Amino acid sequence: MERIDKILSHHGFGSRKDVKKLLRDERVTVNGKFVYDSGFQLDIENDVVCVDKEEIRLQHDLYIMMNKCQDVVCANKDGEHQTVFDLLDESLKHKFLGGDLHCMGRLDIDTEGLLILTTDGKLTHRLLSPKTHAPKTYAVGLRDSLTEEEKQNYTEKFSKGFWIDREGNENGFDAKPAEIKFEVSSEQLAVSSCESSQGSGENTRHIDCLLKIYEGKFHQVKRMFAQLGNEVVYLKRVKMGNLELDPTIPLGGYRELSKEEIKLLSD
Repeated sequence: MERIDKILSHHGFGSRKDVKKLLRDERVTVNGKFVYDSGFQLDIENDVVCVDKEEIRLQHDLYIMMNKCQDVVCANKDGEHQTVFDLLDESLKHKFLGGDLHCMGRLDIDTEGLLILTTDGKLTHRLLSPKTHAPKTYAVGLRDSLTEEEKQNYTEKFSKGFWIDREGNENGFDAKPAEIKFEVSSEQLAVSSCESSQGSGENTRHIDCLLKIYEGKFHQVKRMFAQLGNEVVYLKRVKMGNLELDPTIPLGGYRELSKEEIKLLSD
């Protein structure tokens, strides 16, 4: 149960003072009846709220799957670059009952793929906590092609974990064991061939391998391959935990998660 002024304020209808005026002007109904009391308690799961006869979708938390494109940053504001929040519809740019919309983890400006935006701070904390070791899988394109012997060497090194040198102000660290897969199926490749939201056609990239890591250090995937003398030239996150990127979402596009997908993300 939540107060109606709090709910409408968080759903983009202005301050609580603005909501009081809406109520006085008989513009708000609950289950077909006008409500005048700003402290009226709503059941957000069952009550039907209308403003100016238009039903308002009530929800506590929001979960969005975005197929992040390159050249946008995972930040609320940036003076130089477009942000992932700039890609969202105006109807989503307001406070929610569960809190502010935020990125569940970040992707570099030149990294594409699965990005979750949510208001669920508890779920974000649990999935990003170092204690959870929630896996993240990336499709990787490399500068240098590998022989079968080199692939075997990579597989052994990643499976055991290895030291990563310092980068700038970021300390070096012992990377935990990771899983690398060089045999990539056509279904897995589909995530790197989505139509751009700008209508520029297919954006097919060369993928050399899939890499699953269980931590999230600064530039980790790029630094791991650099430590082995190679360079990542294309990077796309395709999976977080048990949730896979929907390959039908165009680059720069997004949609809300289904209940089943939220459960996958939570498991």
